[in-house]
Amino acid sequence: MEAKAVAKQVRISPTKVRRVLALIRGKKVGDAAVALRFSQQRSAKIVGKVLQSAVANAEHNFGLDTDKLRIITATADQGPVMKRFRPVSMGRAHPYRHRTSHVTVIVAER
Repeated sequence: MEAKAVAKQVRISPTKVRRVLALIRGKKVGDAAVALRFSQQRSAKIVGKVLQSAVANAEHNFGLDTDKLRIITATADQGPVMKRFRPVSMGRAHPYRHRTSHVTVIVAER
């Protein structure tokens, strides 16, 4: 049985989140939580919350043992892009994009 948690429209680039997800993919839940707690990246806190939610879903909805859970898949997909403009000299404007991501973590017993 698999339990899933998704955080949508997180205001951080998916490439930055994918670097953190590579650290925890395939690990036991306890080891992944420790790795996220001591990681310096800003996205580690977000991924930690999604992982905690997936574990809670597994325990509450399916009655799975949290000590036996492993991370099966962990993905970060592109979310909607917020387009903004920054004023520059001579009355001009330069466009930039705030990228968002959808973070998905799936855990299961192995």
